Amino acid sequence: MSVLVVGSTALDSIATPNAKNPRLLGGSASHAGVAASFFSPVTVVGVVGDDFPQRYIQLYQKHGIDLTGLQRIPGKTFHWSGEYEIDMNNRRTLATELGVFADFSPKLPPACQKTPYVLLANIAPSLQAHVLDQMRRPKFVVADTMDLWLNIALADLLKLIRRVDALVLNDSEARQLTGDPNVISALGKIHKLGPRYVIVKKGEHGSILSGPSGLFVAPAYPLLKVVDPTGAGDSFVGGMMGYLASQKGSIEKNLRRGMVYGSVVASFCCAGFGLKHTTKVTRADIEKRFRQLEKITRF
Repeated sequence: MSVLVVGSTALDSIATPNAKNPRLLGGSASHAGVAASFFSPVTVVGVVGDDFPQRYIQLYQKHGIDLTGLQRIPGKTFHWSGEYEIDMNNRRTLATELGVFADFSPKLPPACQKTPYVLLANIAPSLQAHVLDQMRRPKFVVADTMDLWLNIALADLLKLIRRVDALVLNDSEARQLTGDPNVISALGKIHKLGPRYVIVKKGEHGSILSGPSGLFVAPAYPLLKVVDPTGAGDSFVGGMMGYLASQKGSIEKNLRRGMVYGSVVASFCCAGFGLKHTTKVTRADIEKRFRQLEKITRF
């Protein structure tokens, strides 16, 4: 089955203590879409300006991503600039230029409206809801979010998460959403807001799933060196969704394994700037690292 990914398509300028890389392909839809494409057919819905490099269109196409939902309009592509410290858990935003993304209103081509697996990647919850309004009985809908929307669009977010099957957020956001300093007890409070599944991302410490079958802790792949963590969370949820769409049987049956595949794809993302490393990876590379992670976490 196929995956619909709706989110931001951006140009990212990323600086670390060791290097600077301007105007890389980025955005939540880009990272998630490429990650999902290793497992399933993917359609990306987003918007770019007329300054968007053709080589990035070709990069999407190299991964077999359907771009019928990608709008290209006059203006500047959404641009984010950020800088990481030596401890890459710490970063600061230097500039955010919305460009054509400021007036983005996702329009789904008719063929996309029946896509069974829907990933509402990290964009404003009002836009995520607008996408859901256009869908026709999807099998599984996942929404990713961030602290910005908790701060400026909480009412919209609360309306949205009543409508989705799974909510993905990080540990600090789970605490902020519930007011509970304990992530594990916060999970139950998030379920009461609507989603059947809750996935909490914990960066280098993996992720936690809460669902009908209880808790599951997915490990992160241990890396000797992190080059750039930008997009790792999007890669995680994109890889997970792509794997789910590729498998038969219930979501419950496949979700834990999907999370581990997501962790593996995210580890490749961290090994290069932007999507530079992820787009050079093969499915065989992913399977090899999956087996390694399976081996070191077995007991």
